[in-house]
Amino acid sequence: MIMINQLETPLYESIAAKFEIASLQSSSEALQALRREAFNIFKTLGFPSIRNEEWKYTNILPFLKEDYELDVIPQELTPEEFGKTAALVAHHLEELQQSLKGEQKGAYRLVTVNGKINAELSVLPAPELLRILPFAQAEQEPAFLANFGKIATLKDNALVALNTALYNDGLYIEAPKGSVLDKPLHLVNVLLAGGPVFVQPRHLVVIQPNASVEIIETTISDDAGHALFVNGVTEIAVGENAHFHHYDIQTGRKGMRFVQRVEATQQKHSNYSNYTFTLPGTDLVRNNLVLHLNAPELESHLYGLYLSADRQLVDNHTEVHHKYPHGESNQLYKGVLLDQSKAVFNGKIYVYQDAQKTNAFQQSNNILFSEKASVNAKPQLEIFADDVKCSHGTTIGQINKDALFYLQTRGIGEQRARNMMVNAFAFDVTEKVKIPALRTYLEKLIAAKMDNA
Repeated sequence: MIMINQLETPLYESIAAKFEIASLQSSSEALQALRREAFNIFKTLGFPSIRNEEWKYTNILPFLKEDYELDVIPQELTPEEFGKTAALVAHHLEELQQSLKGEQKGAYRLVTVNGKINAELSVLPAPELLRILPFAQAEQEPAFLANFGKIATLKDNALVALNTALYNDGLYIEAPKGSVLDKPLHLVNVLLAGGPVFVQPRHLVVIQPNASVEIIETTISDDAGHALFVNGVTEIAVGENAHFHHYDIQTGRKGMRFVQRVEATQQKHSNYSNYTFTLPGTDLVRNNLVLHLNAPELESHLYGLYLSADRQLVDNHTEVHHKYPHGESNQLYKGVLLDQSKAVFNGKIYVYQDAQKTNAFQQSNNILFSEKASVNAKPQLEIFADDVKCSHGTTIGQINKDALFYLQTRGIGEQRARNMMVNAFAFDVTEKVKIPALRTYLEKLIAAKMDNA
């Protein structure tokens, strides 16, 4: 049965028309079957609405009423598009990549355009350090077959189902067993829109046992001003005794809407650390981050900082599933809200019955710099084991006017004083960044956004 909320947008008709084309892109019968299953799930569920508890405070339907073009078949860039992309990347690297040189001896670079790898603009590591392939070349890889579509769950998740049904040629990254990447990989996601575009990037990252990788993700777009909706899915498999530090710096412009799901599995003695920084610019950001701790004796760290302005909506949903004993997870999210912006934080920790000796902590702190800004925070903790250490909490407050006045009496201007207070508030998150140059860049970026707010 087609849900009513699907019919509220012309996008659904385009999706139905494009599905048959997309289903032919996979040479594997198993992947074609997966696409069909996913599309049937999407048809049943429809786009999520505020009637869905998970989307109670985030209504995406108004953002879906554009006459979007679906980017189903990846096309080669025209010379004009390539020139525009090269200019965007060069400007972006001046701001960020150059700061990664020196202390960290630079970074490798992987550029994708609307989800497709652009080899000409990329500087890649040797395959023995990191294998990077488009899905079309990776579909028969053992690690691809073992993980693709098996980590990000389709059940009760319409947007994951939609991405699975219509993804184009995605990005496969595999760290071979025992490899240690000597420099971070900077993944530059370039989004181009000649009109309203609905894109669905798909990534699969496999960190084999005893491997270690750092990936920095950034997103850039042209300033054409067209509406651009990104429905992204990233699946991550972290092997035994492997380490993966994953940085996601989310910036954008008016008209851009991001909904993404990052879902990861971990094995024994592994470490997955996620750092998500959301800055002003985009209309909507919805991050769904889900971890499955599928073995004993491992650890996970989730750090988030969101700085929102204007009428921006930033929504962070996290889930951590402790399934085995002696697991450790830490979640720390901080938000600074300006103007009429809105934030949502919903953090969930599940401790299964067999997950004894679990240590799980979650904290969400928010500061409102405007009386018109708002936050909806909902920390959740479900424990079915009896020998655990778990805690969760949230705080929401306004800027300390006494502290602001004190700084001003010391000869510090109001704007600089505000910046100092924000940097002090954000320090607990930014200090977790393992790359010094990246940490410095983020602090400067936060200050610049505050100045422009």
